[in-house]
Formats: sequence, C-alpha cells, structure tokens
Amino acid sequence: MKGSRQRVGAIGEALATAWLLESGYEILHLNWRTGRYEIDIIAARQGVLHFVEVKTKRSARYGHPEQQVGRKKLRHLIAAGTEYIARDKRWKRIRFDILSIRLFAGAPPTYFFIEDVYL
Repeated sequence: MKGSRQRVGAIGEALATAWLLESGYEILHLNWRTGRYEIDIIAARQGVLHFVEVKTKRSARYGHPEQQVGRKKLRHLIAAGTEYIARDKRWKRIRFDILSIRLFAGAPPTYFFIEDVYL
C-alpha cells in the first residue's frame, strides 16, 4: 500500500512526542529541516538538548526499529544538529538519541530509548 510506511512513521512520531512529554521533555521542534537533512524531534530536558531520531516498525521482520539507523543516518542527524546549534548557541550540552517504537498487532506500543548515540 503506497504511503503505508509514511503513515507508520507519522504514527510513530506522534507516539514518540507523547512519550517524550510524559517523560519530562519539552518539545521544541517536530520535523525540523535544514537543507536536505531533517531531525524528527528536538527536545530539551534538564538543560540538555536532545536530537531524536524516531524509528517505528509494525513487525519483527528485518530486525528491530533501532537497527534501521545506520552510520549514514547518524551522520545526517549530527550534521543537522550541528547546524541547529550553530543557529541557537545557548545549548552547551547536547545528545543524539534514537527512540525505537514497536507497533505489533494486538499489543500496546513498546518503546526503547537509546540516549547519547555516537558513530
């Protein structure tokens, strides 16, 4: 079904936003773009700026959602984050995170948050 992956991604980002808010994060931006790069969620908590990549899957086929974030995607996330902090210099502490969401049929969503991801 065309667009199905985008719908799953949009659902995942909405769930991620709610999960982050419930976890005490302030959401600053959703789908922030610079040039050809995009950051799914930019959030802050306790003086730390978080650049969050959200990955959502509906099945265990081909591994877990977080396994879909490779070196290239991380490089893009870091490039976009670097551009963001060049524009907003107040942030001294930053993190690049992955929020993995599993949407398996008949089960509530499950979340796996990986903070401070590096290459």
